[in-house]
Amino acid sequence: MRSDIILRLTSTLATLFACLVVSDCTVGPDYQRPALSMPDLFRSQEGPTSGSSIADMAWSSVFEDPALRELISEGLRNNYDLQIAVARINEARELVAVARSEGLPQVGYDNFAGGEKAIVPGANSITSTTYSAFGGFINAAWEVDVWGRIRRTTEAAQADLLAQQDVRRGVMLTLVGDLAAGYFQLIELDRELEIARDSAAAYKKTFDLFNDRYKAGKDSLLPVARTQAAYNASVANISLLTREIAQQENALSVLVGAPARRIARGRPLTEQTMPPTPLGATTDLLKRRPDILEAEQNLVGANAEIGIAIANFYPTVGLSALAGGQGIGIDGVVHGFSLWSAAATVAGPIFTGGRLQALYHNRQAYWDERVAQYKKTILTAFQETSDALIAQQTLVAQRANYEDQVKALQHSIDLALVRYDGGRASYFEVLEAQQQLYPAEYALAQTRRDQLIAVVNLYKALGGGWSDEPAAPTKQAVIAASQLQAERGP
Repeated sequence: MRSDIILRLTSTLATLFACLVVSDCTVGPDYQRPALSMPDLFRSQEGPTSGSSIADMAWSSVFEDPALRELISEGLRNNYDLQIAVARINEARELVAVARSEGLPQVGYDNFAGGEKAIVPGANSITSTTYSAFGGFINAAWEVDVWGRIRRTTEAAQADLLAQQDVRRGVMLTLVGDLAAGYFQLIELDRELEIARDSAAAYKKTFDLFNDRYKAGKDSLLPVARTQAAYNASVANISLLTREIAQQENALSVLVGAPARRIARGRPLTEQTMPPTPLGATTDLLKRRPDILEAEQNLVGANAEIGIAIANFYPTVGLSALAGGQGIGIDGVVHGFSLWSAAATVAGPIFTGGRLQALYHNRQAYWDERVAQYKKTILTAFQETSDALIAQQTLVAQRANYEDQVKALQHSIDLALVRYDGGRASYFEVLEAQQQLYPAEYALAQTRRDQLIAVVNLYKALGGGWSDEPAAPTKQAVIAASQLQAERGP
């Protein structure tokens, strides 16, 4: 046992001497991105990949509706989730300064003053003596980061800062997407309300027609009752849609950080246009998607924590100094003196009951967890992109068929009314044609909405250009800014 300890100490001291000579011996692995297998095309992608992508466009270029643009701008200014993300960035930036400060000399002071009076009994009398003491010291300590523990700690803190930057980008992209999707949902409900009002007016007109014929003795009461029921259902649907519109406006108000209010509209649903949606290269997801970038920064931090765990096995090298003076007073007579000291220390573990080994294996397992999370995030990105693509492709044919259906049903209503007026058809043909038309118009409106939302989803899935602001700061810029902040102090 003793020989093992001596051997370990000898090895550690030899390594320490070598590191002091070369002045840099950061232990632990340097970060390398895990090996990835990336497909050349997204599933459902049509044709080869072009150089450009819809994700390269600012959101104001993708969404051309002026009311929607203003809504998104307001959301980016006032959304509370975004304000939370910004505050977390500031928290992470200060933690970088905290981590870096451990590698700098720590200087402090210690002052004291006090006094007491003591009663001293003598042979024939009792006397008193007054004592006083005072002094002041300045102390300094500096941990020499031989093994890179502090550097690895700082690296982990910087990775967390960069991850929070990516979280902010993710919040912004999600906010832009949610506002756009919510706005398209709102104008689709406006269209449904318009259809419901048209249907109520049509059913009322049909009811009046059947009621007049019934009063004239030309028809039975049955068509009157049937059209009355259809009219009542349409009026009830108007109330339902009015409530849903108000609730959708309230939801959008929260996203823009405002009390519940009416949301301004721009172009109606039928006048919305579809922007071109080029995809770009699949590998661009790694550079553009905020959640993938955040997951990779978490990997960087996990890798740095392995280095911290390894550094804990090695001794801590430190320098310390003390300078000051103190005085002692006895019955008003002061005796003072000064002192100083300087020392170098090397302290390290010999036996920790397996704690350091367990911590090291824990950090390795954490790295494996983060690798799996990183790869899963990439798979999710490909899934979301493919889902948006297949939605785009299938909704084109779906919308075309609904448009043809609506035209055919509108024509069938005209024909049914002519036949009914001529006595060649029953009321049932007119009512059936109307009852088929309005659900088809609802379905067409919902398909138009889904097409617009598919563009939003594709933009989000590709990690779209979430802002018209200047490009997000690079890793080097973020680190340099945090260093400058630390130098300036509070």
